[in-house]
Amino acid sequence: MPAFFTIDPRSGVPIYLQIIEQVKRSVALGVLDVGEQLPTVKQLAKELTVNPNTVARAYRDLEHDGVIETSPGRGSFVRANGAPGAARRAVAEVAASAVEGAVREAKSLGLTRRELRELVDHALDRWYPEHDVLKEGESNR
Repeated sequence: MPAFFTIDPRSGVPIYLQIIEQVKRSVALGVLDVGEQLPTVKQLAKELTVNPNTVARAYRDLEHDGVIETSPGRGSFVRANGAPGAARRAVAEVAASAVEGAVREAKSLGLTRRELRELVDHALDRWYPEHDVLKEGESNR
């Protein structure tokens, strides 16, 4: 049973959202396999030193999103939903959350929209070299 979730109470991100993001990331990256059991609400709450209601809320939201399924008396398991794009959607959700946080931080630091766009363009150029952009465009044809 996985025991690798962590939280940062000082991050400004609600704890239940941190749990959700970490489960989605773990599923998307294959760290958590289909059918794998998650810690119980009580186990995870004790491990993270948080209120069990916080973990229960995260698990409810994960179930609503189709990431996990809960069976009363058995526990919560990574859902086998059979959708080929499910892992990709989970990765996109995690990335969107990270981008949202970065934009929020940039705004709080006083960066203008133009300055932020320049920073993002620079990061894209660094991490996605020009030949990757061409490949993406070619595959969309």
